[in-house]
Amino acid sequence: MNFFDKLNGSISQNQSLLFVGLDPNPEMMPKRFESEDLIAGLEKWLRFIIAETADSVCAYKPTFGFYEALGIPGLELLHKTLAAIPAHIPIILDAKHSDLNTSTIFARAVFTKWHVDAITLSPYTGQDHVAPFLVYPEKAVFILCCTSNPGAETLQQYPTNESPLYLQVVKESKTWGTPEQLGLEVGTTNPEVLALIRGVAPERIIMARSIWADGGNLKQILESGLNTSGDGLLIPVPQDMLVNIHLSEQIQSLRAEINQIKTEIIQENSTCSVWLPNVCFLNQHPQQDLILQLYDIGCIMFGKFVQASGAIFPYYIDLRKIISNPQVFSQVITSYEEILKNLNFDRLAGIPYGSLPTATGLALRLHCPMIFPRKEVKAHGTRRVIEGNFQPGETVVVVDDILISGKSVMEGAEKLKSAGLNVNDIVVFIDHEQGVRDRLKNNGYCSHAVLTISEITTTLHQAGRINDEQLLAFNES
Repeated sequence: MNFFDKLNGSISQNQSLLFVGLDPNPEMMPKRFESEDLIAGLEKWLRFIIAETADSVCAYKPTFGFYEALGIPGLELLHKTLAAIPAHIPIILDAKHSDLNTSTIFARAVFTKWHVDAITLSPYTGQDHVAPFLVYPEKAVFILCCTSNPGAETLQQYPTNESPLYLQVVKESKTWGTPEQLGLEVGTTNPEVLALIRGVAPERIIMARSIWADGGNLKQILESGLNTSGDGLLIPVPQDMLVNIHLSEQIQSLRAEINQIKTEIIQENSTCSVWLPNVCFLNQHPQQDLILQLYDIGCIMFGKFVQASGAIFPYYIDLRKIISNPQVFSQVITSYEEILKNLNFDRLAGIPYGSLPTATGLALRLHCPMIFPRKEVKAHGTRRVIEGNFQPGETVVVVDDILISGKSVMEGAEKLKSAGLNVNDIVVFIDHEQGVRDRLKNNGYCSHAVLTISEITTTLHQAGRINDEQLLAFNES
């Protein structure tokens, strides 16, 4: 079970979006737990917190720095605390780890020896730092993209309030891991900050921090941070609540308040009233997160671009970049898979050269044999037109990246048919909507596309990635 399945199971079982910080802070420890042995007192307090909250929260978040500050006894206390947490409740280690040189060994320690489910990381050493934590498929990371520390405001808001650095961190980090691997940590008392981040990352889980610092407007926080399904937001239990002798009652009361507000928000927005500023997620495209990531990594560009046919388009699609972004590539493969699982075929074929990586990925994912028609016939060796093993009479589904004129994909399909293979379906990632689907149909092929170019431009416009002028230029093309 991966982290997000475990988290969703815990949310469902305890009907709670609350998480608890398990921090052995001697300054916060209630006097009733004080003893001559500081570590023993802290352990009793942490065990009390776990016992009082296990039925009312969805996750626990030990802060590594508090344990580390206590030396070897503190690290021993961490292991005892981790062992005391019920197995079905996920553990997020708040480490803010940022050392590139130790990331591989630290990831191995926390995930394989300490058995935590997720970890918080600092983004400023980039994807190279995060990658060692993403190789554990059942685990997850939360990227710190915003903090409530007043001293960080100058940096976080740079260069402008309209395009602050923290939003750039969100956009970039989304290309590092899928929504099932990577969430966001957001420390803020400002609901507008949460709304902006939610608008950029509609499919990501957000772990909120510091929302109680100024008293906090819980309803505004929930309105700004919840996703279209009314979840996707983790709420911290206030630290001062953890010293209360009646902790269980207070936690249950807070949980009930959050659930009541969440229900009200869902009902209010069932008619698509205000959910987030200028965004109605009830109308969002199901592939919005992928579309935005493709734009952010430069696969979708707007300007004046000459196509292979000589035509000038107000946009350009370069899908070759996805093979250098494994997480985005995985999402692209998944989107093809959703179409292919409803088709009947014996083998799949990629069209050289652009779709060969995609076809290879799909062959591995679907456990399906792959072949491909050569772009040019070899003048030596076997001089084969089609590479790979096959039997005449088999049915082949053709996979390509983009439909513009349909020339290359039909040429490839005809080569396959000339070898005695049957070709009924052609599956592409993007259809440029230049009438090519009708052309394919007239030639006996049924085409399927993950996305159309109009779906992409509409989504980018709704998300604020392109302006009215760019949308108009597309519509007039």
